[in-house]
Amino acid sequence: MKVAIVGASGAVGQEFLRVLEERNFPLDELLLFGSSRSAGRKYTFRGKEIEVKLLQHNDDFKGVDIAFTSAGAGTTKEFTETITKFGTVLIDNSSAYRMDEDVPLVVPEVNPEDALNRPRNVIANPNCTTIQMVVALKAIENISHIKRVHVATYQAASGAGAAAMDELYEQYRQVLSNEPVTVNKFAYQLAFNLIPQIDVFTDNGYTKEEMKMFNETRKIMHSDIQVSAMCVRVPALRSHSESIWVETERPVSPEEAREAFANGEGLVLMDNPAEKEYPMPLFLAGKDPVYVGRIRKDLANENGLTFWIVGDQIKKGAALNAVQIAEYLIKVGNIK
Repeated sequence: MKVAIVGASGAVGQEFLRVLEERNFPLDELLLFGSSRSAGRKYTFRGKEIEVKLLQHNDDFKGVDIAFTSAGAGTTKEFTETITKFGTVLIDNSSAYRMDEDVPLVVPEVNPEDALNRPRNVIANPNCTTIQMVVALKAIENISHIKRVHVATYQAASGAGAAAMDELYEQYRQVLSNEPVTVNKFAYQLAFNLIPQIDVFTDNGYTKEEMKMFNETRKIMHSDIQVSAMCVRVPALRSHSESIWVETERPVSPEEAREAFANGEGLVLMDNPAEKEYPMPLFLAGKDPVYVGRIRKDLANENGLTFWIVGDQIKKGAALNAVQIAEYLIKVGNIK
């Protein structure tokens, strides 16, 4: 098994290295690719140093079984043919092909079989906020069809990359030192603040991030589910949180929901309000599952249920989800 990572020096690329090593992914050779800025850097994997090669239009992907790409939509689109022309399965973490009809959009806990039908040999990884939400929604969908979802997200700085995390650290230092605050990665200062905008606004007043949650959820779940999202950047460092209200076809009690979440794939139930036990991003960075708590009836809707989830968006929201897709393909013998 020969595997490649494109965008190896970025936050998600580095997470790919950690996840592949943690999970003892069955590979014999690993290739790393990057831009001219990162070419030549060396990273250690399983005790061996690997040098990042410059991504070029050549035959470097000949013999590669799986390529994990996290280098931006533009790079993915430019290099898709170069990567896949010898039969490599491209699992892409960008927004390049998520809504293309001939590209499956996959969360292994929800729709793994979709990965088997890939006319272009490309599989898309969904947006991080969508991934963790649909893992939780699947548990409820299994017991009663979900008609509507309202979700408010609380998205950590790391969702904007490693440089954004560094900027948040620096902003806190600058504020506490009474220095002018540097703002590059966000529209405004994030330290001691919340920013109710992630990505650009669309004509309907929602941001692209919010519309991704609407469109991607319907594609992944093969459902007529209606999703209304409000996405907010918060000064947490890593792991996204979401407050979710669902309306099901029949009333679902909190007890029934807890049982569904406790048995749900990729979920951990953390719901003991009496002991102040609920998911929080500070304590869940670096964890694989999506954590669920604060489960209760929606007081405004007889068929409503509300709950809180937290997931590491660099891990499950990006690298881990992609690696799980590859593991599924290997498991069912669908990789050359």
